[in-house]
Amino acid sequence: MASAKDFLKSEEGAVSIEYGLIAAGISIAIAFIVWAIGDKLLIMYTGVDSQITPAP
Repeated sequence: MASAKDFLKSEEGAVSIEYGLIAAGISIAIAFIVWAIGDKLLIMYTGVDSQITPAP
């Protein structure tokens, strides 16, 4: 019976879930930032590409 009580009091699983939620939140934030500025980066790099002359 003591091992069942120890299992219920254990917080290791909760800590793992919290770290997983933090990682998921960071991933969502990064994805949103990339999505938000993606078009601006594409326009910028397209402009730079059009100004570069190919080597002879």
